[in-house]
Amino acid sequence: MRLKVLLPVLLIVLAGVRPAAAAPPLFTLHEVGPGVWAAISPDGSKAGANTGFVIGEDGVAVIDSFQNVDAARELLADIRQRTSLPIRFVVNTHYHLDHMIGNGVFAAAGAVIVAHRNVRAWAHTENLKFFGPSPTAANRALVNGIVLPSLTYDDGVDLYLGNRELIVRHMLGHTGSDSVVVIPDAHVVFTGDLLWDRHLPNLIDASTKPLLRSLDALATQYPSATFVPGHGNVAHLPDLQAFRGYLAFLRAQVADGLATGKRGQALVDALAPAFRSQYGTWGFFEHFLTPNILQTAAELQGKKRLPGGRVN
Repeated sequence: MRLKVLLPVLLIVLAGVRPAAAAPPLFTLHEVGPGVWAAISPDGSKAGANTGFVIGEDGVAVIDSFQNVDAARELLADIRQRTSLPIRFVVNTHYHLDHMIGNGVFAAAGAVIVAHRNVRAWAHTENLKFFGPSPTAANRALVNGIVLPSLTYDDGVDLYLGNRELIVRHMLGHTGSDSVVVIPDAHVVFTGDLLWDRHLPNLIDASTKPLLRSLDALATQYPSATFVPGHGNVAHLPDLQAFRGYLAFLRAQVADGLATGKRGQALVDALAPAFRSQYGTWGFFEHFLTPNILQTAAELQGKKRLPGGRVN
């Protein structure tokens, strides 16, 4: 059962191999505000997750760095096509390796890696679980090679690119190491994996109740913002509300199923038709439906292990 739960996670964290001719582009760039770019990774891309960058008066900040160094190098080249200003910061929105593997590319270009303190604490340990119970030497080398943040915070930090401000704030829900990056003058919010646009999420480390509160806070504070999610397309308030609706539906359905005495695969089988009816067209549906149900059941029963050895 553990391998059955982990396999869909690996399909997202390390994209499956496919013939080169059929491979999707690593990412596409979208200018979501003046000097603010989102790098959107299509499903199945080796880049893994969305990233982006902000060009300010005296430098550039990058938000997340993909799960693939080739994608990170391509993003750096795209930045260089637009500006020769120095890369000052990389902000990791959380510790999952699909958002961190490219850190070294930008560190070599002079960037300071910035993240919540738990990113530094967990990146070289918790990421090993994505390879199952027996990571290979190559798996361990990949994880140990992640360049860690050299600047960390508890609640948040304000970064400046000249007069351009980036507000970085820790929020709860996805991993315990999550942050959002707000660019106030562009009305853009990079959410990391606190938001998945029309995709079922990876909930392996999630606590859905505080995640719902974080989504409510984002909706209240930034109702007119453009959101750059960790996965999926550039989003707006209705998309955030749709994702919140999925999480609320998930919690309610799992709670009802548990109340009838169903557990494990029997719980999944009982609930799957309702999810397929409402969310069957969402990305990653086949990959993440079963783990979403089982992990939420463990959370509601107080049996879910969270990063750092905590239990939810």
